[in-house]
Amino acid sequence: MKKLYRYFTKGERVLWGVSVLCILASFLLFDRGSYLTLAASLIGVTSLIFCAKGNPIGQVLMIVFSILYGVISYSFSYYGEMITYLGMTLPMAVVALVSWLKNPYEGRRAEVRVGRIGAREWILLTLLTAAVTAGFYFILAAFGTANLLPSTVSVTTSFAAAYLTARRSPYYALAYAANDVVLIVLWILAALADITYLSVIVCFAAFLVNDIYGFVSWRRMERRQSA
Repeated sequence: MKKLYRYFTKGERVLWGVSVLCILASFLLFDRGSYLTLAASLIGVTSLIFCAKGNPIGQVLMIVFSILYGVISYSFSYYGEMITYLGMTLPMAVVALVSWLKNPYEGRRAEVRVGRIGAREWILLTLLTAAVTAGFYFILAAFGTANLLPSTVSVTTSFAAAYLTARRSPYYALAYAANDVVLIVLWILAALADITYLSVIVCFAAFLVNDIYGFVSWRRMERRQSA
């Protein structure tokens, strides 16, 4: 535990601690019943602090979070979120885990080598994201997904984030930050019908802050590794 404590900087420990406290407080204030949501939130925010360090443990925790979040999404008929996380984010997290394990920085399993994406691959990613978005729009419409438009946008940001994570690009964190904003909107709409979902909003607000830090951290890693 002491080694794990020293692994993170003081700022990272504060960020994780404040995130956990906010999640626990929102659970006690607005929920007190959905322990699955609480568990998913705590696992998710912990995965992000490990991912910010480029540690493959973050991807293992993301796999667990994807399963739990898929179940939570199903409970509010957010089939887009359920399909996205179970059918796309989950398998992409497995691919990312393999990629991160195969590309350690100077043999260190606790830090992945930062990858680079060229202009052609950015074009490919744009085309793939557009195709996935269009396809999922009709799939989600057929399922009668609640709040169809933001749910479709969530697919867009989730796919881009998952792809960039597997490619070890620092921009994966910005894509996830964009996805967090979309999810905050989605769960605000859900909270209008059931106030207990306010705890999920707080969860993704914490995710947003952690993902922004993740981008900053990866840019630092990139400069350090390049040097």
